[in-house]
Amino acid sequence: MTALSLFAVTGAVLIGIGFYGLIATRHFLRRVVAFNLIGSGLFLFFGATGARGGVTDPVPQALIITGIVVAFSASALGVGLVVARARLSGRAALPEEEDGA
Repeated sequence: MTALSLFAVTGAVLIGIGFYGLIATRHFLRRVVAFNLIGSGLFLFFGATGARGGVTDPVPQALIITGIVVAFSASALGVGLVVARARLSGRAALPEEEDGA
């Protein structure tokens, strides 16, 4: 297994773990972290597919750098919204579903 395919597989695993965390948890801050894990996996996967045959394509690298900046901004906004919701309601998780509904 070459290093590039190892990076691609690692990126796919990060995407899978992040997707599971996004679906499985009800806590908003953990969902923000899971969403960041998905983004990191995508960046790693795009970086691995952008480098083939010893030649690195600069377009995926530019997209990855731009994506990292956007993901950081979106994460800061998400954490700010979670903190604001927690201050207003006193909880940072979704309410439990009731059996009768």
